[in-house]
Amino acid sequence: QVQLVESGGGWVQPGGSLRLSCVASGINFEASAMGWYRQAPGKQRDLIALIARGGTVSYIDSVRGRFTISRDNAKNTVYLQMNKLNSADTAVYYCHAALNWEEYWGQGTQVTVSS
Repeated sequence: QVQLVESGGGWVQPGGSLRLSCVASGINFEASAMGWYRQAPGKQRDLIALIARGGTVSYIDSVRGRFTISRDNAKNTVYLQMNKLNSADTAVYYCHAALNWEEYWGQGTQVTVSS
């Protein structure tokens, strides 16, 4: 059974930072492409950062330069370091794994940016 468990969400003031973690189990993590999605109220779920099995990363424009995705294959964990947060970053953040033609989701973690 594949499980993706996110942690690290919470409330932060504008300009602050948070680090999200996602621990994977039941999956060949090293062979998986890992991503972070987010979904704001009333909006669709969007991919914001991706790290391929080889370590290549990509970001959407609105987070590039502020967010950093990384992975630790020894710990089956993917991270999302989020800096210079603003209110537009408020959303539920989801961890995603893709391996061959299978995909898996975490349960989501809420990030709220407000003063």
